Amino acid sequence: MRSVGFIAVAIVVGVFAAEASAQRLPEPQAIADPKKVSSKPNALVEARSLTIEKLFMTRQVGRSTWSPDGKTVAFISNMSGRNNIWLVSADGGWPVQLTISDQRQTAPAWSPDGKWIAYQSDYDGDEQWDIFLVSPKTGKVVNLTQTRDIAESNPKWSSDGRFLAYEVKPKASAAYEIDVYDTVLRELKHITTNTPQDKGNSNPIWSKDGKYIVYTQDQAKGTDSNIYIAAVETGKSTLLTPHTGEQRFSADDISPDGQRVLLTSNGANGYENIGLLDVASKKIQWLSQYRWEIRGRTFSPDGKYVTFTANVDGNEDIYVHDLASGKATALPTSKGLNEPAGGRSAFSADGQRLLYYHNGPTEPGDLWVYDLGTGKSQQLTHSLVGGVRSEDMVEPYLVHYPSRDGKWTISAFLYVPYNMARNGQNAAIVYIHGGPAGQTMNSFNRFIQFAVNQGYMVLAPNYRGSTGYGKEFEQANLFDMGGGDLQDVLAGVDWIKQTGHLDPKKIAVMGASYGGYLSMMAVTKAPEVWAAGVPIVPFVNWFTEIQNEDPELRESDLATMGDPAKNKALYEERSPINFVDQIKAPLMLLAGGHDPRCPKSEAQQVVDAIKKRGGTVDFKVYENEGHGFARVENQIDAYKRVADFLLAHVVPADCACTVSE
Repeated sequence: MRSVGFIAVAIVVGVFAAEASAQRLPEPQAIADPKKVSSKPNALVEARSLTIEKLFMTRQVGRSTWSPDGKTVAFISNMSGRNNIWLVSADGGWPVQLTISDQRQTAPAWSPDGKWIAYQSDYDGDEQWDIFLVSPKTGKVVNLTQTRDIAESNPKWSSDGRFLAYEVKPKASAAYEIDVYDTVLRELKHITTNTPQDKGNSNPIWSKDGKYIVYTQDQAKGTDSNIYIAAVETGKSTLLTPHTGEQRFSADDISPDGQRVLLTSNGANGYENIGLLDVASKKIQWLSQYRWEIRGRTFSPDGKYVTFTANVDGNEDIYVHDLASGKATALPTSKGLNEPAGGRSAFSADGQRLLYYHNGPTEPGDLWVYDLGTGKSQQLTHSLVGGVRSEDMVEPYLVHYPSRDGKWTISAFLYVPYNMARNGQNAAIVYIHGGPAGQTMNSFNRFIQFAVNQGYMVLAPNYRGSTGYGKEFEQANLFDMGGGDLQDVLAGVDWIKQTGHLDPKKIAVMGASYGGYLSMMAVTKAPEVWAAGVPIVPFVNWFTEIQNEDPELRESDLATMGDPAKNKALYEERSPINFVDQIKAPLMLLAGGHDPRCPKSEAQQVVDAIKKRGGTVDFKVYENEGHGFARVENQIDAYKRVADFLLAHVVPADCACTVSE
């Protein structure tokens, strides 16, 4: 929403059979018996010391890019209260702010000649991106595209630094195209045109000689995609991954010699794995066949290695794969979410260092540099602020529980406050991720850590439809949105009640985007379960959502829910606005004034309906925000409102706090 066997026809698949059969990934231990969930004693923890103000002043670090000489890293951070571009030495040191803007920026890409950094920026969260250039030497900013009704995003430089490729989508269109801009002649060339509205092109990747661009074309349903290669001179595209049935193929990188494409695909065994696609023969050589989510990243500058990540039940690690030996080695990183960074490549130009992003459950995301020679890492950015201690935060348990229909084992992260008594008097929050094709990872969540520090148990389930658990699981809620996935959330409530810690009358539900939708489904379809609900940037009415949302998302919703006329009964039954009269819990809703994904009118429908029947509802629209809140002052205001609302309606046991804390 808001993003069985493999049959070879034209593709001849080569598999390292011996290597693949021997492949194993270390799997984390999970708790299946709720009685084994326990609260860890900690006499030193400062309960209720983590305020919203403190937690949301911890820095957020976003996408990054190496300088051509490998001496500097440019990255996105909200250290100023806005998502702007900062520079830091690759050897560490104090970062310097490069861009100063009230608008959010992302996707920085340093030009090969070092003169410019390209990036994208929109207007109050409306996702109508323009491509900008900024000089890292002078700070001069140029708006390259200046098209308010056309979104341009994800800029990529050719190796000679003359051309920029990027994705393009007119506001009224559902399909992304790929354009190339000549920065010398200031001319624009269309690499793709007239793409059907139920498809979109993404992630342009340049060959080193600048003659070709490899890109991915996705189908709106999210179950099928292909890789194409386009000749820049002629604009002619050639399909590299013909196949039958629904399978996903995504391009990650091109080898330095231009002969092979590193790809991620579920075509081998129904799970995302990586392979090398020979451009000339269209043959795929699989490098992995795990039953977890494996994603390709980049080649090393000499083409001898590739990087990939392995997402094993919500923990993600980085691997460097030696193409000659077939051996993959994990980087020695801490547990949590670890991903290669650096833009075009995670490797520095000399291939000696690798830039990566680490985010753990008790520490916000930061950039690190790994030295392949010494095997040691150095932290480049420091996101924690004084007064916020990692030791006061809680690492979650990984838990598994059965779905209500018995078809699936559901994975979830369970946060249990320190020193929580098993006395049946405590409160809990069920925190639902968005997507639905998303996943709760073992990473830092500011509001969850606040809630746990206040005394709430928090369950974050990965319901059917989540990524990370294979093709069959991810597609299990197609044409069943708000059905089986909601039941998986409710099964999680059944499970945590059995821990013995909770008062069953003190359970709240909250989530954002599709998580906001499921929160609304929860309070309307299972009203007796909840003491409060907090839907954030939700949609609540499938009919009006499809009318008013961005055309790209409209195509996605139509592909996953079917035609509104033919499936009218399903649309009505899965629209929580039709069941507002069932709600028993007080609600708080938050929305963004410029949200193109879940327009504020969706939340407004709920507010109007509840007020009409005399129910309890709080509502706040942030008019200068989009789908989620980027400005730090809005983040603090929004989550203080949520905190005060929950503390007033779902009081933690032995809570000495006040709603004004």
